[in-house]
Amino acid sequence: MSRVGKQPVEIPSGVTVTVTPDNVVTVKGTKGQLEKAMHKDMKIAVEDNKVVVTRPSDSKNHKALHGLTRALINNMVIGVTEGFSKTLQLVGVGYKAQLKGKSLILNLGYSHPIEVASIEGVTFEIPDANTVVVKGINKELVGSVAADIRTFRKPEPYKGKGIKYSDEVIRRKEGKTGK
Repeated sequence: MSRVGKQPVEIPSGVTVTVTPDNVVTVKGTKGQLEKAMHKDMKIAVEDNKVVVTRPSDSKNHKALHGLTRALINNMVIGVTEGFSKTLQLVGVGYKAQLKGKSLILNLGYSHPIEVASIEGVTFEIPDANTVVVKGINKELVGSVAADIRTFRKPEPYKGKGIKYSDEVIRRKEGKTGK
């Protein structure tokens, strides 16, 4: 069995997990509700405050889907209880972020400010002018929005300017040497 897939997902108190016959998993918790359609071959059962995922055969594809399905359900449970967040840092002279309503305005050294419209299920927080925190209950959506924001000005290796994740380490390069 898959090492990840054979472990059951614990359901904390205050969280309800329902599975429809066509493998649509719905997780409701204090922070909201998530719904995702899983692969039709996986068998998902809720037993004794645990979600158990089983696979029909030991084929390579089913082994991969087994661990994936369990991980997706686990992320849904964590999302509706704790939520997910990604922290981005703006490094550079004059780089700053600000909120305008629910949308995010970024000044990144271009001739114009960049406006990031708010997406349902994702919120932005700005603890200081050079830090943006992307929060939400859907791990996939939070990561996607954070990656989209990062693409506006990726960190460059010479001065380290750009938008980077807070835990990201930028490998610096040495510049040209003069004669």
